[in-house]
Amino acid sequence: MINFDLSNRVAVVTGGAQGFGFAITERFIQSGAKVIIWDIDKKTAEEAVKKINSENCIYQIVDVKNFDQISKNMIEVEKKFNKIDIFINNAGITGSNATIAEYSVDEWKKVIDLNLNSVFYCCKAVVPYMIKNSYGRIVNIASIAGKEGNPNAGAYSSSKAGVIGLTKSLGKELAQKNIAVNCVTPAAAKTRIFDQMTEEHINYMLSKIPRNKFAKVEELASLVAWLSSEENSFSTAAVFDLSGGRATY
Repeated sequence: MINFDLSNRVAVVTGGAQGFGFAITERFIQSGAKVIIWDIDKKTAEEAVKKINSENCIYQIVDVKNFDQISKNMIEVEKKFNKIDIFINNAGITGSNATIAEYSVDEWKKVIDLNLNSVFYCCKAVVPYMIKNSYGRIVNIASIAGKEGNPNAGAYSSSKAGVIGLTKSLGKELAQKNIAVNCVTPAAAKTRIFDQMTEEHINYMLSKIPRNKFAKVEELASLVAWLSSEENSFSTAAVFDLSGGRATY
């Protein structure tokens, strides 16, 4: 395993206590970073920090749908570490599996709020810190669904398509400020997010992957580690595919 050098870097990972987020947190710690897990589930966050067992890993309970909470906790991070180098927007939900005609309006708003609005809130809040330090790496976790649009997952697909668009806009805005903004579009991986999906939808997703297997969280973490490192000094406003051959563009 290649360890990209993240020594002395300070990273925030939203939804960092489980699934993709935990794998990213673990990889960052192994690469020398200091990591602050942002999660809404205190028990899960405590368990994650205990499992990682490093003085360089702590957590804050943050509702990333709340801009005031984001701003408050970001101030605390900056006071403690004097900077924020890396920000990973990973927190998200799948929402229910239903056709657009049958989709609950409240459920739609819930998915868009967590999967897309929160990414905007976090980027809006962290960018001034990165500009001040003339350095930053932002990685947004989107999905292959944002490229292709999965049937019976309209809210999720739309929210992730929005993340792709936001990434491209912000990356271009910051292209001359030594701040890279990229996103990753993974196929599904076997994490607790599967608990939110129907078996039929899970089988549908697997059938679309040419490699005929789901992504591994470690594979995503490896790509995110590179995108978050100084070695990624040129790519920005880009979409990095991790779909096992499913993507057609």
